[in-house]
Amino acid sequence: MVSMKFSLVLFMCSFCVILPCLKAGTDSEKGTIAVFDPVLQEREKRAEIAALKAYQPDPESVTDELIKDVETSIEGSNTTRRHLAKKIKGDCTATNPIDRCWRCNPDWAKNRKQLANCVLGFGRRTRGGKRGPIYVVHDSSDNDMANPKPGTLRHAVIQTGPLWIIFKHSMTIKLNKELIMTSHKTIDGRGANVHIAHGAGITIQFVENVIIHGIHIHDIVSVGGGLIRDSLDHIGLRGQSDGDGITVFGSSHIWLDHLSMWNCYDGLTDVVQGSTAITISNCHFTRHNDVMLFGANDLYERDQIMQITVAFNHFGKGLIQRMPRCRFGFFHVVNNDYTHWQMYAIGGSSHPTIISQGNRYVAPPDPKLKEITSRAYSTPEAVWKTWQWRSEGDLMENGAYFRESGEPRKGRGYFSRFDVINAKPGSFVSRLTRFAGTLGCRVGKAC
Repeated sequence: MVSMKFSLVLFMCSFCVILPCLKAGTDSEKGTIAVFDPVLQEREKRAEIAALKAYQPDPESVTDELIKDVETSIEGSNTTRRHLAKKIKGDCTATNPIDRCWRCNPDWAKNRKQLANCVLGFGRRTRGGKRGPIYVVHDSSDNDMANPKPGTLRHAVIQTGPLWIIFKHSMTIKLNKELIMTSHKTIDGRGANVHIAHGAGITIQFVENVIIHGIHIHDIVSVGGGLIRDSLDHIGLRGQSDGDGITVFGSSHIWLDHLSMWNCYDGLTDVVQGSTAITISNCHFTRHNDVMLFGANDLYERDQIMQITVAFNHFGKGLIQRMPRCRFGFFHVVNNDYTHWQMYAIGGSSHPTIISQGNRYVAPPDPKLKEITSRAYSTPEAVWKTWQWRSEGDLMENGAYFRESGEPRKGRGYFSRFDVINAKPGSFVSRLTRFAGTLGCRVGKAC
């Protein structure tokens, strides 16, 4: 009799969990959340407020500052970014303004948090864990989702308050479930060879102020859901993960820098659900189909606040499409090197604004694949001709061409000079992106 009562109680508890799961599982706007409980609802509200605050209502006023910084880098000046006035003696191989802000310093390992002053573009206010202590990851295991083991990456990212996370030694971390980050965190892989591989990816959901720098993310797979601790005071029930390398979901002030990414089950980097104030820089992307998705739904108009800078990246061998594929927002694609695509490089729907400046586009040999852009999403030409997609100072090689639309821009428009990176002509791109991807930094030497 006792056994029957216990079974009945267990069934009712399971039913109470499964029912909201089924209800929430039909709502694509909640991502992989299975039970959208009050804690997560409150997080979403706070994240929306933060995103609206981060949004630049006059986006184009952001451009001139980055142009000046790029010009300074090209001219070989040893000056760092505007926040770091001191000159650094000796040769420095850093070739773009973000890198020149910190890479010339042989004592970077003693001044890791200097990195947080170096971001440009829409993510320029991101500081990650700068105001918190250092947390050293020394254990590559990932065995307990509900109570992560101290010293593991999962234990680090759920801590309350700012944290600068580094690694004691090189390691490969196979995440058994998606890694769910909290606000005000930096994952800094410099000085170690760190791979997130062969398991789940990283989820940045309903948070703000996150930096991920200097790690490899590859061979990410879709994994089953379950109970996962996403903060010290909350465990949530998650559904099947998408298999993205990094998902940014309803978050703001995010900087992804010097990452090497390839071969994930779904996208390499997805930015969705009203995320904004984001910079993706100095990354090396290879061997993948859907590289970047910015906005996942043609009906989700809140993505109009999405503002993303894509700068100094190398889109390399084995890539097919979506570099990026955009919806609704404003996207500044500046001084990137596009050496490979098999369908198209930049695409979009739902009237995004895409400003391509100073990129190099090397078209594939196939004469049918010379066009950089794609609007092949059942949108009539009379509609997409009104979208502002502009190419300025781009270098076209091997027959590449950018199909422009919308009105030509007049100056930098309504963005501040700090928000938009000012481009150097595309002929400089191979130099600006020379060190894209992880760097192999060694303690005591300029990186």
